[in-house]
Amino acid sequence: MAKIPKKLDEDPNTTGHEWDGIEEFDNPMPRWWLWTFYATIVWAVGYSIAYPAWPGIKAATPGLLGWSTRGNVAEDIARVNAANDGINAKLAAAELTSIPTDPELAGYAASAGSAVFKTWCAQCHGSGAAGAKGYPNLLDNDWLWGGSIEEIHTTISHGIRNEEDADARYSEMPAFGEILERQEIKQVVNYVMSLSGTPKDATLVAAGKGVFLDNCAACHMEDATGDRDQGAPNLKDAIWLYGGDYDTLTNTVTYSRYGVMPAWSDRLSEAQVRAVSAYVHQLGGGE
Repeated sequence: MAKIPKKLDEDPNTTGHEWDGIEEFDNPMPRWWLWTFYATIVWAVGYSIAYPAWPGIKAATPGLLGWSTRGNVAEDIARVNAANDGINAKLAAAELTSIPTDPELAGYAASAGSAVFKTWCAQCHGSGAAGAKGYPNLLDNDWLWGGSIEEIHTTISHGIRNEEDADARYSEMPAFGEILERQEIKQVVNYVMSLSGTPKDATLVAAGKGVFLDNCAACHMEDATGDRDQGAPNLKDAIWLYGGDYDTLTNTVTYSRYGVMPAWSDRLSEAQVRAVSAYVHQLGGGE
């Protein structure tokens, strides 16, 4: 059995804890540690008074100094905008067609337009502008409403089939499931497939051409090359917004499609709209 040491008179008091005959001395904390601890308390109180700290019902306490990360960002944005006022004014006043030929405007528009695109447009068209199902690829030369810089500017400014801008691009394909018989839909789908590929049932192509001319040619034209004034796509180039397989085309003809793009003229400045128009135009598919 271990020998329990004898408590000496000069030994400090113990904490009262004992384990297997061993007691713990109740030594005071080092003064440097205590002062450091007290200093952190004073610092925390001072910080919560000077800076935003405590959450409230509607907002955090603002702090006596009025410091704000949002305010700092707003100041930075205002400073950058002020520095760009001159070039933005020049961009907003320039002829759209002159932007690509002006080295200063073209370089600025490409840089500023890229930032606008990645902030507002990439969610639908993709960060690389290659699009996705239902969202046009902006890198090719297949444009529903035209790919000149003026036409791109109009599309961005007013949007497509939205209810917020009276000048929005607008067209509407009928749901032919309410107009045509099921057999007629099969026929016209096979005809459309034959224009750029292989139909599912070649025996229906001839009849499908008649259905197409009677019901679809008014928008897509008799040669099926489409009409940009109506936003009617070219059906002969094998480029499909929603897909060109039999089932997808059947669904499109039966139920129609109705994509919507917001108007950006009331959300972006004219300089920003022009910058992103020039950026999209120079990606590779602009005309």
